[in-house]
Order: sequence, then structure tokens, then C-alpha cells
Amino acid sequence: MTARGARKRRTGTVVSDRMQKTIAVDVERVYRHPRYGKVIRAATRYYAHDEKGEARAGDTVRIAECRPMSRLKRWRLEAILRRGGGAPVPGAGEAEVRALEESIRGGAEAQAASGAAGAGGEAEAAT
Repeated sequence: MTARGARKRRTGTVVSDRMQKTIAVDVERVYRHPRYGKVIRAATRYYAHDEKGEARAGDTVRIAECRPMSRLKRWRLEAILRRGGGAPVPGAGEAEVRALEESIRGGAEAQAASGAAGAGGEAEAAT
């Protein structure tokens, strides 16, 4: 159980900034199917409050849970970690940006490894 006042945080990609003071953020998670073991990528879309309107589509951002602001908005923009072009944002935590890059690289490596292992297993089973 979380302590009272502790807010959930998510890191995701801005997919829309066309609303006033609101951004749509896709948070992707990767998990294995419980029965079949297939790696599944699922995305959840959150609507977040962006008071200054500084986030743009393609940016990697961190959002934090907050009080309900409208029918769909229950999150607020906490920080812009990386601009859409891939450049780190000044003032974003160095350690956090490094961890984000590691998670991106780690996810790609794990997927490549599982894909290679799966292909090898099928070839052995066919012979």
C-alpha cells in the first residue's frame, strides 16, 4: 500500500498537444502473456494538464497523478525529459534521462534476444 500523498508517476510520449493546456501521453508497457509467453506491447493513453503549453508531440515526458481536473484529466505534466528530436532537455535529471535511455535500449535488446531464441527453437523443432 502506498503512503498517503505519494503520487503515481509515469513516463511516456506526447501523442497530441492540440488541446489548450492539455496533452495526450501514451505510456507503453511490455509484458509476457501469462499463458503463451508472447511479448506484448500495450499502450495506455493519459490526458495530462500542461499549464504553460510547453510540451510538443513526440516529446518524452514524466507525468504525475493529481486531483481530477476534468472528465478525463487526472494527471499533470511534471517534466519534459527529451524533446521529439532526441535532444535531452536542460534541467531534466541526468540520472533519470540515463535510466530512460537504458530502459529503451534494454527493451530492444530483450526483444531481439527473445526473437532470436524463438527462431532457433522453431528451427530445431522442425528438424
